[in-house]
Amino acid sequence: MKKNTNPTCSNQLNSKPNQSKGEVRIIAGKWRGRKLPVLNAQGLRPTGDRVKETLFNWLMPYIADAVCLDCFAGAGSLGFEALSRRAQSVTFLELDKQAATQLKKNLQTLNVPVEQGQVLNQNSLDYLKFGQNLPQFDLVFLDPPFHLGLADKAIELLGQNNWLKPDALIYVETERDKPLLTPPHWQLLKEKTTGQVSYRLYQA
Repeated sequence: MKKNTNPTCSNQLNSKPNQSKGEVRIIAGKWRGRKLPVLNAQGLRPTGDRVKETLFNWLMPYIADAVCLDCFAGAGSLGFEALSRRAQSVTFLELDKQAATQLKKNLQTLNVPVEQGQVLNQNSLDYLKFGQNLPQFDLVFLDPPFHLGLADKAIELLGQNNWLKPDALIYVETERDKPLLTPPHWQLLKEKTTGQVSYRLYQA
């Protein structure tokens, strides 16, 4: 999900109590075709189906049993797709309280056990900076709000703080043609641009 507001408050919705809802669709896996409600707010959008389908085609050999982190989760579109395709677990990071509450409701709707899906109502950068003694991840989704430099900051923290298992995969979605500074040991596996979105898959 995207927004263009306070850069320190990743994915804050500025939503209203009676805000209407949209939905995201799970493309494949055990919940194929399921639609999950998400908050509608100006300046936000889930990852589009076309981009998501391409990404999970890239991830097909890796997704089963993966331990995943969905930073700047918003609607949780990527995390729910991963769970549907048999990821072992997904940790969703979402700063906005209402969005985090909706993520928890959607996990309950899908009957996801807490050990497989948990939502942390927390700033993604703070989590990556200050978390200690937490599990390493096989797969990290970075889909932050555009034009705020959050992808670069998150990449730096992932590289510094031992969040990644050996050969972990990192998906990064940014505004079109944005250059990224990545650690020297990260290998770019896939890259594509669709419309105003560039998306890349790296391996650490």
